[in-house]
Amino acid sequence: MDTLLDVARETGVSVDSAEFAQAMDARDPLQTLRSEFAMPTVAQVTDNIEGSSEACTYLCGNSLGLMPYAARRAVIEEMDEWAHRGVVGHHRHTHGRPWIGYRDRVVELMAPLVGASIDEVGVMNALTVNVHLMMAAFYRPTGRRTRVLLEAHAFPSDHYAVESQVRWHGLDPAQEMLLATPRDGEDLLHTEDLLQMIEQHGQEIAVVLLPGVQYYTGQLLDIARITKAARAQGCVVGWDLAHAAGNVPLQLHDWGVDFACWCTYKYMNSGPGGIAGFFVHSRHDNADLPRLTGWWGHHKNTRFEMTNRWEPSAGAAAFEISNTPVLVSAALLGSLEVFERAGGMQPLRAKSELLTAYLEHLLVTRVGKRVRIVTPVDKEQRGAQLS
Repeated sequence: MDTLLDVARETGVSVDSAEFAQAMDARDPLQTLRSEFAMPTVAQVTDNIEGSSEACTYLCGNSLGLMPYAARRAVIEEMDEWAHRGVVGHHRHTHGRPWIGYRDRVVELMAPLVGASIDEVGVMNALTVNVHLMMAAFYRPTGRRTRVLLEAHAFPSDHYAVESQVRWHGLDPAQEMLLATPRDGEDLLHTEDLLQMIEQHGQEIAVVLLPGVQYYTGQLLDIARITKAARAQGCVVGWDLAHAAGNVPLQLHDWGVDFACWCTYKYMNSGPGGIAGFFVHSRHDNADLPRLTGWWGHHKNTRFEMTNRWEPSAGAAAFEISNTPVLVSAALLGSLEVFERAGGMQPLRAKSELLTAYLEHLLVTRVGKRVRIVTPVDKEQRGAQLS
């Protein structure tokens, strides 16, 4: 709120006025990017042909991001390429994007958004499939170290994935799933409570799997502190970044995260059911992990020799199983190019903090006690979501 008040003083208008919002728009360095997105009208989202033709107020980016026009263009370009070149498009491409190396350009633009090197990021499948693939490689229950730490109110797909992985190893989920809960009468997790659980049970925990941003409350967890504490106990640390990637700045490599998975159809605006991303820290490059493999993880220089002798690609690419689905990747690529024009996560985060604080102020002052905001007030503990 201090930042909003600073802007109000500089512009000489009240935070509670329409002129303030207009002044904020006028000074917004990212204002031109609004025209890069299709904004549904009130009539369109209500199926009311007599409804307003004005753009609706869209507050659902945590579920599905709006369509960048660049995503549509990219998909149409690939459809045209398919029509005009057929299989040749794998190697020669009108726009310089041969399909055989399509994932490289996607990863080049996505890696900086999550604080990773290009070799640490891959694209494939959907989020939960990738969680399973990462767990297959990193969840190796041995001796006392058999448990998985996750939150009690994890997104159901994460819960089901962990539950089934535990059963896959012949273990009892009721014993092996260590569930973190908020304190009685509270909605949010406390970092201190998570650290205490890790300290108390660290020698029993094989994998920590937590959300970067909790899907229901919008709480941003302290990824750096939790990762450091868990790794100090010998745990493998993974993060579900479905609500964090493209929402908040991340430094996965520097924080020492072992693996992470995220969808791209929320804040990364790749379209419904878009292809997912994943991260594997470079320290695992030469590790003998029992991962599930496929031909696209084979080194690209010898992949087509068809020797049936496994030669892994470098880094995260070795985890990719099948060839990159171009049409869904094209939609993501179009969106990532908008991120690039925006200057990456830092400018977007700065605007996000202002917008979120502004919405919070309006809810508190205009709606008051009729609603209760469960998302943390502290901007360091939230992204762009208010619940």
